[in-house]
Amino acid sequence: MGLQPHVFLLGLLLLLGQGTTQANSSPGENTLEKQLWPEFPALKNFPFLCNPKKSGSNMPSESVHSLRPSDIKFVAAIGNAETFPDSGTAKVEKHQWNGKRPQQACMGMLTVLSELIGHFNPSILRPVCTPGKSVVSHSSAEDLWIQAKELVRSMKKNQQLDFQNDWKLINVFFSNANQCHLCLPNQQERHMTASMDKLTRTLDYLLQEVPKAFVNLVDLSEAVGVSRWHQGTQLSPAAESCHCSGDTSKLSKVVSQWFYQQSWEQLLASSKYNEQESFAVVFQPFFYETLSRQQPLQDPTTLALNLWNNMMEPAGEKDEPISAIHRRLVKCPSQENPYLFTYRNSNYLPVLTKPHGKLEVRDGIEISCPDKDPSDSIPTSVHRLKLADIKVIAALGDSLTAGNGAGSKPGNVLDVLTQYRGLSWSVGGDHNLSSVVTLANLLREFNPSLKGFSVGTGKENTPGAFFNQAVAGERAGGLPGQARRLVNLMKNDTRINFQEDWKLITLFIGGNDLCDCCDDLVHYSPQNFTDNIQKALDILHAEVPRAFVNLVEVLEIIKLRELYLNKKVSCPRMILRNLCPCVLKFDDNSTELASLIDVNKNYQEKTHQMVESGRYDTREDFTVVVQPFFEKVNMPKNSEGLPDSTFFAPDCFHFSSKSHAHAASALWNNMLEPIGQKTTENNFENKINITCPNQDWPFLSTYKNSVQGHGSQLLCSNRAPSTSVPTSVHALRPADIRVVAALGDSLTAGNGIGSKPDDLPDVTTQYRGLSYSSGGDGSLETVTTLPNILRKFNRNLTGYAVGTGDANATNAFLNQAVPGAKAEALTSQVESLLQRMRDDHRINFHEDWKVITVLIGGGDLCDYCTDSNLYSSANFYEHLRNALDIMHREVPRALVNLVDFMSPSVMRQVFLGNPDKCPVPQASILCNCILTPRESSQELARLEAITRAYQSSVRELVESGRYDTREDFSVVLQPFFHDVRLPILEDGQLDMSFFAPDCIHPSQKFHSQLSKALWVNMLEPLGSKTDTLDLTADIPLSCPTQNEPFLRTFRNSNYTYPTKPAIENWGSDFLCMEWNPSNSVPTSVHELRPADIKVVAALGDALTAAVGARPSNSSDILMSWRGLSWSIGGDGILETHTTLPNILKKFNPHILGFSTGTEEETAGLNVALEGARARDMPTQARDLVDRMKNSPEIDLEKDWKLITLFIGSNDLCHYCENPKAHSAEEYVRHIQQALDIFYEELPRAFINVVEVMELTGLHQGHGGKCGMPLAAQSNCTCFTRSQENFLEMQELKKVNWNFQSGVSKFSYWQQYLQREDFTVVVQPFFRNTLVPLNERGGADLTFFSEDCLHFSERGQAELAIALWNNMLEPVGHKTTSNNFTYSRTKLKCPSPESPYLHTLRNSRPLQDQAEAVPDALFWALPVATGGSGLVVGISAVMAWKAFKGRRQMENSPISLNTISS
Repeated sequence: MGLQPHVFLLGLLLLLGQGTTQANSSPGENTLEKQLWPEFPALKNFPFLCNPKKSGSNMPSESVHSLRPSDIKFVAAIGNAETFPDSGTAKVEKHQWNGKRPQQACMGMLTVLSELIGHFNPSILRPVCTPGKSVVSHSSAEDLWIQAKELVRSMKKNQQLDFQNDWKLINVFFSNANQCHLCLPNQQERHMTASMDKLTRTLDYLLQEVPKAFVNLVDLSEAVGVSRWHQGTQLSPAAESCHCSGDTSKLSKVVSQWFYQQSWEQLLASSKYNEQESFAVVFQPFFYETLSRQQPLQDPTTLALNLWNNMMEPAGEKDEPISAIHRRLVKCPSQENPYLFTYRNSNYLPVLTKPHGKLEVRDGIEISCPDKDPSDSIPTSVHRLKLADIKVIAALGDSLTAGNGAGSKPGNVLDVLTQYRGLSWSVGGDHNLSSVVTLANLLREFNPSLKGFSVGTGKENTPGAFFNQAVAGERAGGLPGQARRLVNLMKNDTRINFQEDWKLITLFIGGNDLCDCCDDLVHYSPQNFTDNIQKALDILHAEVPRAFVNLVEVLEIIKLRELYLNKKVSCPRMILRNLCPCVLKFDDNSTELASLIDVNKNYQEKTHQMVESGRYDTREDFTVVVQPFFEKVNMPKNSEGLPDSTFFAPDCFHFSSKSHAHAASALWNNMLEPIGQKTTENNFENKINITCPNQDWPFLSTYKNSVQGHGSQLLCSNRAPSTSVPTSVHALRPADIRVVAALGDSLTAGNGIGSKPDDLPDVTTQYRGLSYSSGGDGSLETVTTLPNILRKFNRNLTGYAVGTGDANATNAFLNQAVPGAKAEALTSQVESLLQRMRDDHRINFHEDWKVITVLIGGGDLCDYCTDSNLYSSANFYEHLRNALDIMHREVPRALVNLVDFMSPSVMRQVFLGNPDKCPVPQASILCNCILTPRESSQELARLEAITRAYQSSVRELVESGRYDTREDFSVVLQPFFHDVRLPILEDGQLDMSFFAPDCIHPSQKFHSQLSKALWVNMLEPLGSKTDTLDLTADIPLSCPTQNEPFLRTFRNSNYTYPTKPAIENWGSDFLCMEWNPSNSVPTSVHELRPADIKVVAALGDALTAAVGARPSNSSDILMSWRGLSWSIGGDGILETHTTLPNILKKFNPHILGFSTGTEEETAGLNVALEGARARDMPTQARDLVDRMKNSPEIDLEKDWKLITLFIGSNDLCHYCENPKAHSAEEYVRHIQQALDIFYEELPRAFINVVEVMELTGLHQGHGGKCGMPLAAQSNCTCFTRSQENFLEMQELKKVNWNFQSGVSKFSYWQQYLQREDFTVVVQPFFRNTLVPLNERGGADLTFFSEDCLHFSERGQAELAIALWNNMLEPVGHKTTSNNFTYSRTKLKCPSPESPYLHTLRNSRPLQDQAEAVPDALFWALPVATGGSGLVVGISAVMAWKAFKGRRQMENSPISLNTISS
C-alpha cells in the first residue's frame, strides 16, 4: 500500500474551521452552477507537498475502484457534521444554538477536502452541504433521505456539473449519540443493525440515482460523544440510552471500538455497494486515542484532514486514531496506489470476529528433580527457604497477570476481554504441569498442597481468582490497593495459616505506565513508578509474615514495535495503537521514542535500586528479590523470520498461553539463580529448560544468601544520579560515573588473583576481571571490585576489564596496567588509555564522567637498590607528575584515585614468616631490594627511608593543588594502603590465603578487601580518610547519604591542604647504600669512589666564595659565607647544609680542605676571590697547590683530591672594555694554564670544570627589593650597555657560547688523558638551567641573595646537588639543566654496577667518546650570571617582566636566552 505521508502547515487551515456559509440557502437558491469554486485566500500560498502529476491521469477513470483524486469534480455532503465548537471553547451553556452552525461545520470540512482535491483537479466545483428540513429531526433516517433527494436534484440542476460523467465525492455524516458503539459487542450488534437499516434507504437511493459516485460513510459518533451541541443526523435518538453494562476499562473500550469498525467494514464489504463499477461506499471511522488527558480536537479542519487520510488508507487498515495532542500527518496518494481505496482495490479480507482456528495445544512438561522434599523443619529464615516449603502463592499486577486472552483461540479478538487466570504464568493453577506450565503448577510438583493459585476465568473478585489480585489495565498507582486487598484476603482465609505458612508473592507491573507515559511524563515518572511499588511492598513488609516476594522487572516494551510495524503479521493494529500509543505512534528516530526508552530503563534501574537498598531485608522472614528475566526479551520469530504471533493473544498485545508458559519457566529459573547471575535476556522462541535446585544449596536465592565467596552486599537506598549531569567533580555522585579505568603494575593487572595455592606458574596470568580497581567479572554478590560496586549505582557503567589477558587484549578495556611497570612507564599507559577512551563508541569522551585509579611505586622500590639514581624519589615524583599532568590536560570530567602503595615491609613479613611456603629464590629475583636486605641493616634502613620519601612525594604532589585548577577534574589521594595489617591465624601463622602462590601478589581475597577499602576511602572526606587496611576486618560497604551524596574531594570535604611546614634548613637526606671506599687505595682515577676522596678544594669567583649566601647586617657589604659554598663549604652536616663536602663526608667523615664560617682563616682550600676572572685562575691554582704542599694533614702523593673550578662571569661582564683580552681564546687559555699547573704539580687529582652560565639575558632593574646598586651595575657594564644595542648583545651571546664550547672540550683533551691518576671532567648542569619560578610564575627570589645578584644558601644547596649528580653521570650523558624544585631526596647514589665517579674512560670506550666530541654545542634556556658573582636575580626579574609584557604569556619557564642566532 505504501502511502507516503507528508506534512504541511495545518495552522492556516484552522482558519477554515469557521467555514464558508455560501451554501446556507436551499438547494434551489444555490448559485453553485454559476461559477467554478474560487481559490480561498487563506490557502493561496499553502505549501502543498503532494505531487499531483505522480497520481494524476490524462484519462478519467471508468471504475470507482481506480478513482484518483484528480478525477473528482464535485464534493458534497448530507447529514450533520456539527461537532463541539472547538477544544478551547467556553462552557456549552453559554453558546446559543442557531440553524447556521451545522452548515458552518459541514462547509468547513468540505472546504478543506475540496481544496486538497483542487491541487489534483483545479476545475473542482464549489462544495455543497445539504441541510435537512429542520434543526431537530423527529426521524433522522427520514431527514437523511430527504437531504439525499435534495442533493441529487441540486447536482442534476448544476450546469457546471456533468451529472452522468463527472465523478462525485459524497460524504454521508451520521452518529450514534447514545454511544452504543462503546458497548460490549453483544450489546452493539442490535444497535448497529438498526443503524444500517436506517441508512439503507438513503444509500440505495444514491446507488440508484447517482452515477459515478464515491460515498464516504462517515461515523462521527465518537467525535460528538462529548458534545451536547450535536442535535442533527442521529441514527438513534438522544433520548434512547444504550445502557452499556459490564467492563468499562480501556481494554474493553478499545476492543469495542475495533469490533464496531470491523463490523461496519465487513457489512459494507459484503454488500451490493461493493459490487458496482461506478459506485462504492466505504466506511470512514473517527476514533480518538482512548483515555486521553486532553480534550479531543473536534474542529472541522481536523476532522476533514483525518477523513482525507482515511481515504488514503486501504480498507481494513484504517487503524490510526485521532490524536488529542498531535495532528496527523497529511498523506498523499502513492505512485503504487494513486487511487481512493475501496474494499475491492484494497484486497480487503474480512477479519472474522469469531474464532477461526483451534486453541493451540499447550505442551506441558515434566520435571524430574532429585530433591523435592521440604526442609526437615519449617524454616524461620527466608534465606534458607526451599521450594517445597512454600504453602501459599499469590500475585499482583495488570492484565498480563490476570491472564487476558491467554486461552483465546486465534482470531477471537473479543475473547481477549476474558481473563484466563488459571493460565496466568505467575499464579495460574489450571490442570497440572503436564498440560499447563505456570509457576504455581511447578511449585505443586514440590508441594501438592499449595494454596492461593487461581483457576478458570473471571475478574479479581471472583472465587476462582483466589490470591491472584491483579487488575486488568492497572498501573503502578493501583498496586498499593491490590496489596491491601491481598493482605485482607489472606488474613481472613481459613484455608491458610497466615502466621505460619510460607508465601510466595509475585508482583509485575509497568507496561501500562509505559504505554501512557508520553501523555504525562511527571505522573508516569520513574520516581512515581517506584514510589507506588514501594508503597505496595511496604504494606506486605509490614503485615505479611514469612513471605518471599518476586518483583519482576518491567519488560523492554519497545520490542512491541516489531509486531506493530510489520504489516505481514495479521494484528488488529487499531487495538495495539490505542492500548500502547506512546510506544507505537512515534517515528523510530523521534525524541519521544528515545525518551520512552530512557523511561523504560529508569523504571528497571530504580526498581533494582529500591530493592537492593536493603529496605526489605530487615526481617529474617521476609525479603523482596528483583527477577530480571524480562529485562531484555527478544521478539520471537517464526520460520519465515517474521514476529511469531502465536506467542500473543489475538489482540497481539497480551500473552498467549505459550508466552505464559515461557514466562513461568523463566521466572522459575530466575528464582534459583544467585543475585548477580540471574538471566536478564530471554529468547522465547527457544525452549526454556527448567532448572532444579542445587543439591548443595537448595534454597531460593536472596540478596543475603547469594553473597558467595568473595562477594559483597551493598545496602544503599540512595543510588540515584544527579538530576542533571554535573559539571563539577565536586558534585559527583557514584551513579554519575559512566566510565572506570585503571593504571599501574601487576597488582592492578591482576597477576595471580585467581591462581590456585600451589600453581606458581599461573601467577603470570593476569586476572584483570578480578582486579580490585577495574575488574568486572561476575557481579558484586560474587566478586567484589570497584566496578561491580559502581554498577549497583549505574548499570550502564563501562570501561571495566573481564577475564584474563594483557593490556592489549580487548577484554582488558580501560585497565591499562602493565606487570612490572615502573613510574617511568606511567605516561605511556596514560597515552594508551586516552587512545582507547577516544576511540571506543561506548564512551562519550567529553561528556561521560570517569573514575581512573592509579597505583604505582612497588616496582620502583623493588629495584631501588640496583640504581638508586634511576629510582630516586625525585624521579618517582617527576614520572608521576608527568602522567597526572597529561590526564589533567587531556581528560575531561575525571576523578583520579591516586592510591598510596603498600609498604615493602609487608612483603618482607610474608616471606620471613613463611620461608617454607614462599618461593624465596624466584621472589628475590623479582624484588631483590626488598627481600634480600638483612634485618636492622643499613640497606633496610635506606629502603624504609626511600619508601617514606616516595609516599611524601605522592602527598606533596596532590596537596600542591596542581590538579585542582579545573572544575571537572581532581586527583584525590586514597591512603587506605598506607598501613596494612596482616592476617594472623590462631596458631600465630600468617594466613597465606590472602596471597597468590608467589607470596608477593594479592589473592582474590586480598583484592576484595582492597576494593572495599578503596570504596570506603572514596566516600570519606579528606582529612578523615582511613589509612589502615586490616585484611581480616569485615569492611562494610559505605553508602552516600542524603546530606553527603558525593564522592569526596578537597572542596566538598571543606578541606584545606596543609600548608607546607616552614623549611628549617636546606639540607638533604642521604639514602645511598654504596658508600664504602675501595678495598685498597685506587691507583686509577677511573676507579675512584666517592669514599676514596680525602681532599676537596675549589677556585673561582664570588659564587664559590658564597658571597651573600645569608643576609648580612649591612645593606652595602655582603659577606662571603665560604662554609656554605656549594663546591667547598663544610659547615654543619648534610642534613642541615647541602654542599659537596658534606655529601662526601657521608662517604669519608675525615675529608680535608673544606671551608667553614666566614673568616679567611677557616677558608681551607677555597681560594676563590670575589671579582676574579679567568686570568686569575693560574694564580689561584698556584696558591692552591702551595697550600696543599704546605699542609701537614695532606699526603700530597697518596691522598685523592677533588678540585672544582668555576669561572667566567666577570670575563663576560668586562668583555666590551677589552674584547681581545677577554676573548674566548684567552678565557680558555687561562683555564688551561690553571689545569696544566694541576696536571704538573698534583698527583691523584679529579678536576671538575663547571661550565659558565649564559649571561645574555641580563637586564637592568629599578626599584623595589631588587633595585640594582650602582656598584653592582658597574661590575657588569658590558651587559648594562648592550641592552640598548642589539649588535653588542649578539656579540656577547657569541662570546658566551664560545666560552662554553671551549670549556666543554676539556673532558676530551688528550693532554689530560695521559696520566692514570689525573682527569678533567666538565660538568654541564648550568648549560640549560632554568630560572626557578614561584607559584605566581615569577622568579623565585628565595634562591638569591638580598641583592638579587648572588645565590642564597638555598641556591648554593641546589648547585651542590646538581654538581654531585653530574659527577655520577657518564660523560656524554650528563644532565645539562637543573630542576630547582625543593626536595630533600634529590641526591643520586653510586650503584653496585657503577660505583665510581664518572670519567671519560669509565663512561664508555675512548674511541666512541672521541667520535662524539661536538664541533659546536647548542642549548637553550640558560641562567644568567655576571658581575662579581651571580647576577641571575636581576636578569630573571627583568627578563620575566619584559617577556610577560611582550608575549603576555603566564606560568611558563623563564629563559634568559631571549634572542637566538
